[in-house]
Amino acid sequence: MADAVYRINEQIHSNKVQPAPLKHRKRGEFREVPLPRKTLDFFSYFTDTYGTDKNGYLLVKRNGSGNQHMQHYFYGKQTLRWRWDKCIERAGVEVKYTMYSLRHYFASNCLTHGIPITDVAEWMGHKSIEVTYRIYRHLVPGSITRAAKIFNERL
Repeated sequence: MADAVYRINEQIHSNKVQPAPLKHRKRGEFREVPLPRKTLDFFSYFTDTYGTDKNGYLLVKRNGSGNQHMQHYFYGKQTLRWRWDKCIERAGVEVKYTMYSLRHYFASNCLTHGIPITDVAEWMGHKSIEVTYRIYRHLVPGSITRAAKIFNERL
């Protein structure tokens, strides 16, 4: 993992709760996403404080038979959803945000700040750019308006 890039090569399968290839990719394929320094620092703090499992996963629950990957949807103590809700509650956030909301926040910010939709589609792991465009097209600056501005300034 470099300072500016995080390489993702597998995910935790939501039903089996075990490592699996990324969606729309074969085993061994990966995607890379930008990693802000603040996030890297937090990952370092978290691993120093809580450790990881033998494969380097951060979010595991400890039990007598070893580590297990945290489940997201089974609503009970020690799940990601339960911990997320507790953090939101402690922070006093009244709007109902989910962990998935962070994904949309990331993509929306990238696009409104002029990062090409092709890059955002890759980082999001979408099968095609059409998926990204269907969801976020309202945030992509209009090319017709930009073209008219360029023509007005340069012609």
